[in-house]
Amino acid sequence: MDFMKEYEKWLASPALSAEEKAELEAIKNDPKEIESRFYGPLEFGTAGLRGTMYVGLHNMNFHVIRWATQGFADVIAAEGEEGKRRGVAICMDCRNHSQEFAVEAAKVCAANGIHVRIFESLRPTPELSFAVREYHCQAGINVTASHNPKEYNGYKVYWEDGAQLPPHHADAIAKRLGEIDIFNDIKTMDYDKAVKAGLIEVLGAETDEKFLSNVMAQVNDAETVAKVADTFKLVYTPFHGTGHKLIPEALKRLGIKHLICVPEQMVIDGNFPTVVSPNPENPEGFYLAVDIAKKEGADFILGSDPDADRVGIMVRTKDGEFKVISGNQTGVLLLDYLIGAMKRSGKLPEKPVALKTIVTTEMARKVAEVNGLQSFDTFTGFKFLAEKKDKLENSGEGKVIFAYEESYGYMVGDYVRDKDAVTASLLLTEMAAWYAAQGMTLADALDALYEKYGYFAEHTYNLVMPGLDGLRDMANLMKSLREDPPAEISGVKVAQFKDYQDGSVTDTATGAQSTMELSGSNVLRFEMADGTSVIVRPSGTEPKIKVYILAQGKDAADAAANVEKYGKWVDSLKK
Repeated sequence: MDFMKEYEKWLASPALSAEEKAELEAIKNDPKEIESRFYGPLEFGTAGLRGTMYVGLHNMNFHVIRWATQGFADVIAAEGEEGKRRGVAICMDCRNHSQEFAVEAAKVCAANGIHVRIFESLRPTPELSFAVREYHCQAGINVTASHNPKEYNGYKVYWEDGAQLPPHHADAIAKRLGEIDIFNDIKTMDYDKAVKAGLIEVLGAETDEKFLSNVMAQVNDAETVAKVADTFKLVYTPFHGTGHKLIPEALKRLGIKHLICVPEQMVIDGNFPTVVSPNPENPEGFYLAVDIAKKEGADFILGSDPDADRVGIMVRTKDGEFKVISGNQTGVLLLDYLIGAMKRSGKLPEKPVALKTIVTTEMARKVAEVNGLQSFDTFTGFKFLAEKKDKLENSGEGKVIFAYEESYGYMVGDYVRDKDAVTASLLLTEMAAWYAAQGMTLADALDALYEKYGYFAEHTYNLVMPGLDGLRDMANLMKSLREDPPAEISGVKVAQFKDYQDGSVTDTATGAQSTMELSGSNVLRFEMADGTSVIVRPSGTEPKIKVYILAQGKDAADAAANVEKYGKWVDSLKK
């Protein structure tokens, strides 16, 4: 694509407002900036679109939102009149312009004869997944950039199962977008006229109640919560986002009496003024919650990201400080707790199953198998976990009680097919209260699990590669590792090289080749002679390559040392 030609096309378009034209005029002497905005469209993948909010083809703005929605509307319309009647549910998070973008999407869908159910205001991502299933919609749209920095927004799309789009539908939309002119081929209509015509319907408190009744049905042990309710204290932060309403409500219904919300972060604000990054994976964002927890004598802190699909926790240690529990560790704690709690309450199904992704700790598999559960891996992303859950349950092979990935995403129950911080917050709190009744914090509980199941340690390294040059660097690094895989890493021999692109497994000692169940994803895995797994993959939503080290050891220090040893190799990749 000729980026200057595309820039001039936008600049000349009557579709642009005066403010948008002024923004483009301001960069007319900056060819690098023009190229970064116009070298090509944002790529439409299974996670939809995500980008920085500027005027340009490779950014998030009203024109790109309308264009993406027109492509999606065409795919929905291909399902026939029934698909249009079932329509689309639309939701948005707290980010700047999310509400306006969601309204634009609704107007395009309505103009294409597709019935729209749009939430009156911001809602958690899992509630959008729930609404698609509850109202038997054909599809869903969520305007969110999850935990990305404030400059970003995104456009997630869902299909009738409530999960994000399967690859073949994403490919169909991407193909259609290649055929649509971003200004001339878009249908849209007046919002109020669409409401009057019955094409747009607004969702509110009634859907919240339906969702919450499903969430509360996941409670296993309200009695133990009641026993400690007078003394158990919990601090919660929504990081200025969509968890602000439903998560506190769920915890109150659980019976939590001392729920302390971080007041500054209960304020809805797309600029996230109190944090550098609104991501529970980054512990520095919890500083206000830690201050309150120390002052109030709380043992447990919960934080959900802006669209409330991820949740992170911190717990008090014996020295009175607060410790981050990683996503891997949180999932292991919750899986072990759910198995025990469901057994005690008689809720554990026959043929129980735990699901995790290929980059999630192997400790989860150990916990599952020691307790008689089957465990399966999927590619990263909850659409794959949802797909595996449906496949296992529809065939009668097993019933999934828990699915998770290391990046703070957890899925429980049958009413959502995505990460769900609302339900996870409820169950994490129930778990913390249950351990409190045993005189233990979650830090104590984690130590006990390592004693029981062995010592595992994990770390995710991010090789950030921004801009156009970064995309090329990412592609070159993956190509180099694929075509010339290392024989050893950090002085340890590579025993097996796995390429998830074609599903091939190479025994490095003999050169023998075999295949594995999973294929079709740009991920490389090195199984080391000492039992460590090193996994390399480009992020699907951010300009970086992620390197996961999954290690074990004879004790905690040994496992941590193994992670550090492999970290030195990751540092060498930066060069």
